[in-house]
Amino acid sequence: MLQPRLLSRVTPSLCNCVFSSLRSYATAAAAVTESYVPPVTSTETTHAVQGGGPRRDTETQIKTYKPRTPGVRHLRRPIHEHLWKGRPWKALTQAKKGHSRGGRNNVGRITVRHRGGGHARRIRTVDHVRKEKGQQEVVRIEYDPNRSAHIALLRHETTGRMSYITAAEGMREGDNVQSYMAGIPKDLLDSMGGVIDAGMLAAKTALRGNCLPVHLIPLGTQIYNVGMTARGRAVFCRSAGTYATIVSKDEETGEKKMKHVTVRLQSGEVRKVHYLAPATIGVASNKAFAFRQLGKAGRKRWLGIRPTVRGVAMNAVDHPHGGGRGKSKGNRIPTSPWGTPAKGGYKTRDKRKSNKHVVQERHRNQGKRRVKSS
Repeated sequence: MLQPRLLSRVTPSLCNCVFSSLRSYATAAAAVTESYVPPVTSTETTHAVQGGGPRRDTETQIKTYKPRTPGVRHLRRPIHEHLWKGRPWKALTQAKKGHSRGGRNNVGRITVRHRGGGHARRIRTVDHVRKEKGQQEVVRIEYDPNRSAHIALLRHETTGRMSYITAAEGMREGDNVQSYMAGIPKDLLDSMGGVIDAGMLAAKTALRGNCLPVHLIPLGTQIYNVGMTARGRAVFCRSAGTYATIVSKDEETGEKKMKHVTVRLQSGEVRKVHYLAPATIGVASNKAFAFRQLGKAGRKRWLGIRPTVRGVAMNAVDHPHGGGRGKSKGNRIPTSPWGTPAKGGYKTRDKRKSNKHVVQERHRNQGKRRVKSS
């Protein structure tokens, strides 16, 4: 720190440089995620409909802070200038009372560890079915404290009804989205000559944020909020930055006899979903969620997450890794407190009861360490 008697000897330009550096509290680091590029399908030119022209997502930047306090030394936050700064639409929310009970059951015993406390929040009612037909306008993009992805508030152009959906990456205020779960509109069918043309249908419907049955989506398209049953709610790819890819369809027997559509998840698992299951075009929003750093333990407590104690720090009576001299688990494979292997997703399903919808399972280590390839 410059002493007062030395400030009169330095040049004014140096003083301006010193004090300007003291006034800045946060800086934007380099971009850490690449922009979302739509899949190379027949719908490449259709993205010009939303927003008045072909638009690519801007590079997501991470905000860093000067280490004024220990809590902000390692704090990293994605910059989202497009998010709504106000409160949510109250009619679509409800108070979170009794839903977060610290991981305890009806008799007060802890059944789910590491949960409890947290800031007061309201539950947003998100539409994961999207059965309502007609055009909807994106009013705003909001932060949801109950999920990693952002949500979009929609207004139906005909009825004026408001609803929440999981926002797609690149979705902004003023975009128009539509759901085709109730069927293809008559005007769209008439424009195709009364017969469904796959290329024209994909060009007019496979837009970012639109919801369609999976059998109407072109091959190779990235989708999120994917359902599993006919006209059921979305169950796959609902977290931030997740997506699935359409791999194949059972088209050799005709559309009337089609039963399943094969999709590939990001984990590498290939599975079948019902051909009438819903899916939304695009990638789930907030791709930079994985690059955030909370910075301090208190911010974790605000999220309702309680501390986790390592097994090697416990006594032998409390954990299989506990006891002994020093930090050692006794040459034992990593396990849970109840002895179940904890590496690579240990399978507990009975081999005689395999999941018939899974075509190819994701890679699992079955509790063993990975062998490093030379």
